[in-house]
Amino acid sequence: MSKEPAAPAPFGMSPLIRDRCLCLATQRAARALARRFDEAFRPLGLRSGQFSLLAALNRPEPPPLGAVASLLAMDRTTLTAMLKPLERRGLVLVRADEGDRRLRRLILTGEGRLLLGRAIPIWEETQRAIEAAVAREGACLGADLEALRRAAERDPAAPGQPLPKVEDPQAS
Repeated sequence: MSKEPAAPAPFGMSPLIRDRCLCLATQRAARALARRFDEAFRPLGLRSGQFSLLAALNRPEPPPLGAVASLLAMDRTTLTAMLKPLERRGLVLVRADEGDRRLRRLILTGEGRLLLGRAIPIWEETQRAIEAAVAREGACLGADLEALRRAAERDPAAPGQPLPKVEDPQAS
């Protein structure tokens, strides 16, 4: 049974959320980054998420599906769906583990490693350009995002804490 709100949401909260919400800011940044890398990888027929997945599979021993899902911070169902087009292209194989048939291992094929090899210089160039732009802004993006991730995972009770009062710049 849900509780009714005490009052309608005040209009003044929308600018506060737009300007201060860490989740919204992170989502917007992630979408912009994904578009930038998607465009860079387009000549290879890859998307940014597919590149990250191929890179996660580039190991001496094929990792189990669960470990890759954890590394990429996604659920197993989403990862399984993401693997399908890569399997169809012959870049990835999904096989049962020889020791435990319930466990699925993800294998980067020779063709997958070659495509990843072609994609890495594109990633390096795009990564350098974005890092340089971030540095010009005076930010330490990688460290800040890692701190944000740790803080979000460490304190699940945090959503109950009220935000400090901030003046609405558009209210005046």
